[in-house]
Amino acid sequence: MTVATSPAGLDNRVVVAGVARSWRDLPAPALPSPGVVLTAGAADALAVAGRHAVDGTELLLAAPTRVDAAMRDELRAAGFAVTVLTDGVPQTEPPATTRSPEPGRLWLLTSGSTGRPKRVGHSLDSLTTVRSAQPARTWLCPYAPGSYAWWQVVTLSLTQPGQHLVVVDPHELDDWPALAAAHGVDAVSGTPTFWRRTLHRDPQALARVPLRQLTLGGEPVDQAVLDRLRELFPTARISWIYASSEVGASIVVHDGRAGFPVSWLDRVTPGRPTLSLRDDELVITSPHHGVGLGGPVRTGDRAQVVDDRVVITGRLDSDEINVGGSKVSAGLVRAVLTAHPGVAWARVTGRRAPVLGRMVVAEVVPSTAPGDAGVPPDEGVLVRWCADRLPEYAVPRRIRLLTEIPVKETLKSDV
Repeated sequence: MTVATSPAGLDNRVVVAGVARSWRDLPAPALPSPGVVLTAGAADALAVAGRHAVDGTELLLAAPTRVDAAMRDELRAAGFAVTVLTDGVPQTEPPATTRSPEPGRLWLLTSGSTGRPKRVGHSLDSLTTVRSAQPARTWLCPYAPGSYAWWQVVTLSLTQPGQHLVVVDPHELDDWPALAAAHGVDAVSGTPTFWRRTLHRDPQALARVPLRQLTLGGEPVDQAVLDRLRELFPTARISWIYASSEVGASIVVHDGRAGFPVSWLDRVTPGRPTLSLRDDELVITSPHHGVGLGGPVRTGDRAQVVDDRVVITGRLDSDEINVGGSKVSAGLVRAVLTAHPGVAWARVTGRRAPVLGRMVVAEVVPSTAPGDAGVPPDEGVLVRWCADRLPEYAVPRRIRLLTEIPVKETLKSDV
């Protein structure tokens, strides 16, 4: 395991709460190793990450909401001290057992989408997947501290000169375009839900941010959100990344199309992940995997071949809806709904129904769009839209209209 002692990006600019400084100038909190640090504050989280990069402490960094009392006890029993860090002030519970630290070890918590979050071991080196020289950028990072996506942006800034960072706290998320414009942000990484919410709430403010790089990850991405971002930023590079704590960053697509090329399946290239499909499940063999996860890893994500693309539609245990013996992909129905110019977001699920067993239902956040005369679509319009594009059994039988796009702390919604 490589332990960084002098990261190349220590002189990059870091902006938190409107204050600009460098990584080198951040506080250096004295923390136990092995240690768990729980903090919701952007400044505290960056200070901890910078300390780890220099000292190689064994670390698990997370927002307090990710670790409940039972997990705290489990971590202390595994030899971790647990520290709650608030505005630079630590409150530490000692470990229940003592062990020697693993220098350079970084622990991440899985998203918990298949149950209780689990620990996955990494290092700064295995989390750093951008290694070639990059054009100078100022990145906006909206993610929760300690998440895989958060570390991806943070390691880029720590290891690459010229990759500056503007971090937003949760209470700043709704107004992030103004913050980004004020600090010269020209690159942003966010989930599809993050981008949809901004497009829905204030597309004019978003258009004023001089973006040259837009990155989407963490959720299935549909063509509609890619097309809407392309309309606002015709010359920017728009990237979709598939990554997870278990297999690292495994798929990167820059061509503006949903999914990835079929030709990438089962392609073996030294130093790159190998992508496969088994029973409609995406399976990845990755050099960036977490500790103990070598070889093919079943991701739990459902993927389907549509024309010349492999499209990830959702979690395997929730994407498939059985309607009277016919299989319906919730993700593909969602893509049809979000392709309507008056739809900002959609969620598709199955509901129990007599005779059929399950029926397709949806929740939709309408938006007005050019050509709609300012009138958002109603349930009848959307049902007819789906009926023209889907088999009869896949058409939603109920569509509930919402006024706001729901979002979780992870910047994802349940889709």
